Amino acid sequence: MTTRARRERRQALPRIPQGLPEYDWGTAPVDQLATRRQLRAAGLRPGGHDPVAILRCKACATRDRTCTRPAYLYRVDLAKPVRPMTLAREAALDAAMAARSTCPVCRRRYH
Repeated sequence: MTTRARRERRQALPRIPQGLPEYDWGTAPVDQLATRRQLRAAGLRPGGHDPVAILRCKACATRDRTCTRPAYLYRVDLAKPVRPMTLAREAALDAAMAARSTCPVCRRRYH
């Protein structure tokens, strides 16, 4: 059995220094809160709602210091489905990617 499997989960005791509850790494309620990337992987988006909590990174969770890389947590029940890609949005995205990959001096496109 590995160390991770033997280690007991700590209780989620949110701190509130900045007005938002602050969870240490691995203590946030997974079924209720998610980061933007987790929402996107589930096919959801925040839907215009503000973050409801802050997740402290793993390095800062083990020490008592201000987190330098916080992740904002959003409520899963308020999340909305991702909007479908339209032809106009796809064309705009293609044009933006072409502009990013074109040299401004010689106007050659690189990959």
